[in-house]
Amino acid sequence: MLYERLRDSASWGREDRRGALNNLTTTRVAQAAEEIRSGRTVSLAAAVENEVSLDNPDPCQHRMTGPSEPEVGSSLQFSLDWLAMNIHGNADSHLDALSHVLYQGTLYNGVSADKADVSGATELSLDVTRDGIVGRGVLLDIPRLEGRRWLEPGESVTAEALAAAETAQHVTVGPGDLLFVRVGHRPGATTTGRGTRHRLVPGCTPPQCSF
Repeated sequence: MLYERLRDSASWGREDRRGALNNLTTTRVAQAAEEIRSGRTVSLAAAVENEVSLDNPDPCQHRMTGPSEPEVGSSLQFSLDWLAMNIHGNADSHLDALSHVLYQGTLYNGVSADKADVSGATELSLDVTRDGIVGRGVLLDIPRLEGRRWLEPGESVTAEALAAAETAQHVTVGPGDLLFVRVGHRPGATTTGRGTRHRLVPGCTPPQCSF
């Protein structure tokens, strides 16, 4: 099965907690840096939304808590922010830790599910990314293959579509690459006024899936 093939194709030992981040070796990071030409940076962040929509039924709640009382002998005051967010879904950009996904009752690399509960995670946290995630980024634009701006709700991204995008864009994705798959979610949802749900169809095989 796919789970077992992926597990067995990329094993870094029973004590590993970094997963695919192990592919970002110093050699590959240095090679990626050699491809920099313009130095332009592009944000992947999405604006925090605070209105209910099809894609965001439980939006961010925000209020100001302040201004505070000035300290004795000072006229300086601060207005503070309070935020409550359900960050998982199609609305807000975020990065998941490996402690967020369970399969057959366990977390990544056989870590017990009780290591993550309502109080937080004691293993598999994002602390492993504290030095940053740096590598060669590859963007595969799936709607562009058919001259469209976005995929329609319910459409899937298949392994064949990813391979076709590689060919069309004259690029090959390999181990250590940071793969970004564009489906046109945001312009589609904004233009049509409806949510857009897409999924990747399990079908790729190592090393294609071991990014």
